[in-house]
Amino acid sequence: MATGDGAAFEKALASLEQDVEITQKTAAAVSRAIRVLQKAAKEGEVRKLNGALNAASQAIQALDRQFANAREGWSFDVDGYLGSGAFARELMEAARKQGVRIFEQDERLFCYPSLVRVLSAFQSVQVDKKRDARVRPSVLARLLKENQERPPRFKPEPFLESLYEAYQKLDGAQKGKHMRSGRVVRLLDIYNLLTILPGQTREYTQLEFTRDIYLLDGSGVTQTKKGAVVSFPASTGTKSLTGTLNIVTQTGREKTYYGIAFNIPEQRAAGPGIQQ
Repeated sequence: MATGDGAAFEKALASLEQDVEITQKTAAAVSRAIRVLQKAAKEGEVRKLNGALNAASQAIQALDRQFANAREGWSFDVDGYLGSGAFARELMEAARKQGVRIFEQDERLFCYPSLVRVLSAFQSVQVDKKRDARVRPSVLARLLKENQERPPRFKPEPFLESLYEAYQKLDGAQKGKHMRSGRVVRLLDIYNLLTILPGQTREYTQLEFTRDIYLLDGSGVTQTKKGAVVSFPASTGTKSLTGTLNIVTQTGREKTYYGIAFNIPEQRAAGPGIQQ
């Protein structure tokens, strides 16, 4: 059952939750009837046995009927719903009600600082690197909100050092002692180098890399241990260039990245004995 209702999944789960609550209360009645029967048998109150047996039987039958109702009431097409855009829309609406903004990009959902991927085949989602089976929209929206309120797990310093190492490898002129300052290298080339091993692009997607560039860009961390200062030239207005990386920011604005450069302080840019 998947209707055009924008909250169809949430309503179906709420209905099942209500049915289960009633089933739980009916099960509690069974437990009470069984305890009465147990006490009568234990203490030899034979005059109560028939009545206790009948009461327990009726309670069990009521439980069977209630559970059958709950089971029949759950007929939601979970696979079809998760595989469609309806789930993403419902999640985005549930997040909006909790004051959280989610944006769609490249078959992922970006809820700063988290990237969410719907895994319909597994009836779950993947939040960053972790798979999570909790797909009720209101619950998932709350989890994403909690992620926003925690200190970010992203560590800009080691990421910046990795970028600088890759940058030096890609800039042939920087392999010697004379390091050319400020040369622009495409970020896409940096990503390709970082994910050169087989299967790495699945483990660390291009969108995840772009997200990390965005987080680094906004972190205020700009200088490596060796004193090189990072910049992202032509990070806006570069849609006409090939190899750009795009991400929807926390405020919903699209941001485009293209290149990266490291400016080397003068005293470090030249090695010993090299004339400038």
